[in-house]
Amino acid sequence: MLRLQERRCHNINFVSPSHIVPQILRAVAIAADRGLNIPLVYNSGGYDSVDTLRLLDGVIDIYMPDAKYGRDDVAWELSHAPDYTARMRAALAEMHRQVGDLEIRDGLAVRGMIIRHLVLPGNLANSEIVMQFIADEISRDSYVNIMAQYHPAWRAAEGGRSPVLAALQRPITAREYGYAIGCARENGLHRGFP
Repeated sequence: MLRLQERRCHNINFVSPSHIVPQILRAVAIAADRGLNIPLVYNSGGYDSVDTLRLLDGVIDIYMPDAKYGRDDVAWELSHAPDYTARMRAALAEMHRQVGDLEIRDGLAVRGMIIRHLVLPGNLANSEIVMQFIADEISRDSYVNIMAQYHPAWRAAEGGRSPVLAALQRPITAREYGYAIGCARENGLHRGFP
């Protein structure tokens, strides 16, 4: 971390870090004693334990979680994540409680939360549910990165035994992406997308 700071990196980004939070806390304490002072980013899939997140209160500057799905049946089918929506909602609420809405200074994020939402074919992500949750329960000033880069890979092209898996055989359309943007706007969200 200190070497990255010396090289003028803008932040330290911990990716999918929930399984190493104790090590992060110990390493950050050591690095802070030696002069680490750039923002720390917790970059996760949003399927985080609130108890674990509470250990990070006052340590993490920027949370960057995904809000992948609006429905548990799709979350189970695609990610085998039981109770995804409840866990994601609780995790995002805790993250926001700790750091608030995104703050940008001189073009750089310095504190707050950036929520990512990947648009999936056939609206499998249920963007309308996700955007309503963010607007109603997190903040209408949330910075939402609505992502259009879904591309079928690995076994997605095999289609499958279910309509959910079959829908993943193609990239998203401009109309599907536009629908997700529209859902955000309809819910009063305005930061982080065109």
